[in-house]
Amino acid sequence: MNNKKHFFPVFRLFLITGLFLTGVALYAQEVPIPKIDFNITQAKGPKEVALSLQILLLLTLLSMAPAIILMLTSFTKIVIVFDFIKRALSLQNMPPNQVTVSLALFLTFFIMAPTFDAINKDALSPYLEGKMKTTDFFQKAGAPLKKFMIKQIGREGIPEIALFLKISKEKRPKNFNEVPMHVLIPAFMLTEIKKAFIIGIYIFIPFLVIDMVVASTLMSMGMIMLPPVMISLPFKIILFVLVDGWTLMTYELVKSYG
Repeated sequence: MNNKKHFFPVFRLFLITGLFLTGVALYAQEVPIPKIDFNITQAKGPKEVALSLQILLLLTLLSMAPAIILMLTSFTKIVIVFDFIKRALSLQNMPPNQVTVSLALFLTFFIMAPTFDAINKDALSPYLEGKMKTTDFFQKAGAPLKKFMIKQIGREGIPEIALFLKISKEKRPKNFNEVPMHVLIPAFMLTEIKKAFIIGIYIFIPFLVIDMVVASTLMSMGMIMLPPVMISLPFKIILFVLVDGWTLMTYELVKSYG
């Protein structure tokens, strides 16, 4: 009897598997499955060589897309500010890092939408239509990004630009538009990090006051062994929720790039 009990479930499993594989085989006969093949052959002329180089260049740009997002957009400041909020609230893993990074990415796309539209209109679309050379494409595509970075650096980023000009031994430019990209990009990143830390200081101040008040109250009551963070954490969360902290901080971050 025990053998029969074990036999029938196994038999059903094999039967269902066989029917499934048969259905897959019949479906594959009716709907052809495409074959993907990558062939590497010798180029027969300069045009094919140029096309191959363009494909390699585009693949390289795609592989560098995360670094480009980090270097040339507002992502750096936003993700640092969100991490400051979590640390000020004494919440190490809430919300999770995946959530904050995803929110920072979507806010970055929202902020950079006018810049990306300008790149698409002035550089990408003409290039894909064959109306622009590759060298002109990079110049046209870099112009909106350079304009964005110059606007965000402003007068506050002059020391950073001067620092990298001194290190690279470049000549002093007459205006911001003459600053080379290899100087402008690190100066922009340092400026964004500096602004993010300044915002982090303002974020920490009210929550630090709550920690100090709770710690003083516990010491006056003689409850020295009780961690102050355990008591102050609910109060900090309540304060952050009452002021609608996430909405307020998101609004201020987006407004700072206006």
